[in-house]
Amino acid sequence: MYRSLFPRDMFAEMDRLQREMQQALDLSPTIRGLGRNGFPALNVGGTPQTVEIYAFAPGVDPSSLEVNLERGLLSIAGTRSNTLPETDAKAAVHINERFEGSFRRVLTLPDDADPDAVQAKYRDGVLHITVQRRASSQPRRITVQ
Repeated sequence: MYRSLFPRDMFAEMDRLQREMQQALDLSPTIRGLGRNGFPALNVGGTPQTVEIYAFAPGVDPSSLEVNLERGLLSIAGTRSNTLPETDAKAAVHINERFEGSFRRVLTLPDDADPDAVQAKYRDGVLHITVQRRASSQPRRITVQ
């Protein structure tokens, strides 16, 4: 009777259900960014001279990326298209965990970021944005006379 009510392994199903519930409540970004607007995943850091932003966007056409800087807000937007073939109507997709569609991420830059000195490069699925800091905010050594 147990096997007829639960044709699958009950413990595997419980484990799957627990993982799904934990993912639904987890607020940290993932590489896929499912339902959290967390795509692309970002690494943000800096040096005394620059602010460095890395956006991990594999499979995105660089021509679809749009990087804007306005009033201290840096926005990264674009589109990632579907990679599954749609040639056979009888073909079934069993798992599709890859994010597809439009995305947008917005970051607030520090006050000393120079909006006129921004560079963006896309290589191997990684968008690297470098924002120079203003020279007036750079630490400088004052000579004592």
